[in-house]
Order: sequence, then structure tokens, then C-alpha cells
Amino acid sequence: MASDPYKFLNITLNSDGSLTRPDFYPPTPPTPQLTTDSQLTLSKDIPLNPTTATFLRLFRPVSPPNRKLPIIVYFHGGGFIFLTATALPLHLTCSDISSHSPAIVITLDYRLAPEHRLPAAYDDGVDAIRWVRDQALRSKIDGCDEWLTDLADFSKVYLMGSSAGGNLTYNAALRALDFDLDPITIVGLIIDQPFFGGVERTEAELRRVNDHIIPLVATDLMWSLALPLGSDRDHEYCNPLRDLDRSFNEKIKRLPTCLIRVNGDDPMVDRQKEFVKMLEARGVHVTRKFYDEGHHGVEILDPQKAQILYDDVKGFIWN
Repeated sequence: MASDPYKFLNITLNSDGSLTRPDFYPPTPPTPQLTTDSQLTLSKDIPLNPTTATFLRLFRPVSPPNRKLPIIVYFHGGGFIFLTATALPLHLTCSDISSHSPAIVITLDYRLAPEHRLPAAYDDGVDAIRWVRDQALRSKIDGCDEWLTDLADFSKVYLMGSSAGGNLTYNAALRALDFDLDPITIVGLIIDQPFFGGVERTEAELRRVNDHIIPLVATDLMWSLALPLGSDRDHEYCNPLRDLDRSFNEKIKRLPTCLIRVNGDDPMVDRQKEFVKMLEARGVHVTRKFYDEGHHGVEILDPQKAQILYDDVKGFIWN
């Protein structure tokens, strides 16, 4: 049993409110040029917001088909407190999605909590979406990033994220409804094993209280570090199933079609399935991909599960 969540997560909360994190994965540099015959994608980093020190990493297929490609804006996981866009598993995931789909993948290096508590990551997500819109506007006057000019279909933009990135996808999409995004169109959301919580425990959480990937004490700690100070786990950022007022319900109805992936051995499986029901009850079209097996984030460790993820994404964006 993970009785000490700080020890389990290998983190230390410092006196100034910052977090000392383990160096799980060294940063992986982008590969803007072809370096090996087996290389399937090119990648490069682009500054996003100098005030927040955020940036984007763009991926494109080395040999794209003779057609414009959809854009996937990808948000990584990590409980809002871990990882960056340069971490090797996330770099490889985005590269594989870009080559397999094929698609332009734009992954965001967003601010982490507790140094930057929510909604900072959501604001960064909106920044990334608006950057894509600005590139579309500049493409009309030859001021766009050359990869996007040559390859991107700005009428087919998808938002995607796994775990905390799935939560970010949902919340950034809601916020983006407040902005004029013309000439881009967000046509779909890909929400993979979204990271949600709540004060009242679900059956799956109690059954998997000592889950080897995300035990309950660890997820509780991550939420305590990520949510605004003084908030509990029924805050709207954590629990999308709380009582919603009429204006929020009307906003949810405006979301585009969603692909939602759920793994059966995930302690959050009950919340994720109820989230799907909530969206469907408000008229959102949802493509369900519910799998009986698989722990939270299994795709990072299991190549076969990763291939299923890539196939699900490809089928959704090219359907």
C-alpha cells in the first residue's frame, strides 16, 4: 500500500511551494532534419508565449501523402505536476501518431503545478489553439510556419490528450468556445483515459485503492497540488460530474464529436464512463472505445496497446 504519496511519486514539496521532481526521462531534442533512413517524422520546437515560457513541438511525416493533413494539438499527461513535451515517451508517442495517422501533431509544453496551479495549464492550452488559428490567418499572407503552409488542413483541427492531457483537452475545448477561431475548425476531441476525481469515492476507486500505477493516495495528492488553493476534489476542474448550471450545460452542447478511450483496470474507469454519459445526455456525439483490460497509461509500456491507440486515432480523424 502506498501510504506515503510523496515517497510513491518520488517528489518533495519545498518550503517556497515549488516541487522537486524525479528526472524520469531526460529531455529529448527535436529532429528537424532527416538523420537516419528509418526516421518517420521530423520535429522542431517553436516558442509559444514568452511570458509563461511555454513552447510547442511540431511533428510532421517525413514522407507525407499527396494531400493536406489534419492537425492534432496534443496535451501530455502527468497529473498536471509531471513531465514535459520533451520527455522521451511523449516525444515518441507524438512521432508515432504523426507518422501513423498521418497528421501534423503539435504538442504543448504547458506550465506545471503546484508552481502554476490550474487553470494555468488550461490557459496554455488555449494559447496553443489560438497559435494554430494565427498560423491559419498568416497562411493567407505567406507568414505561416512552412510546415503548416505546405501540409496542414486548417479546417480539420483535433484536440487530443491522455490522462491529465485528456482533462486539459476537455477544459481547453470549453474555453476555446469563447474565442473566434476562424479560419480554423476544431472538428473533434480525442480524450484518452481522462484524469478526473471527486470527493465521493467510486466503486472502482475503492476496489483499486492500491493500484500499482495510480493508487488513490497518489491521485489525491496530485489533485491537492494542482487545484486552486482551498479547493476540494469536487471543484469543476477535477469533477466534471458536479451539478452544472444551465449556462455550462449549454456550453457543453457546443462541443464537437469526441473519441473517448477508457481502460478497464483504470481506477478512474467509473468516472470516465459517467463522463461519457454526461456528454451524450447533452447531445455531444461520442465514439466510445471501452477496453476491458489495461491499466492507466498502459500504452506507454505496451507496444501492442500503443498500436491500438494509434489505430483508434487514425480511424477517428480519417473517418
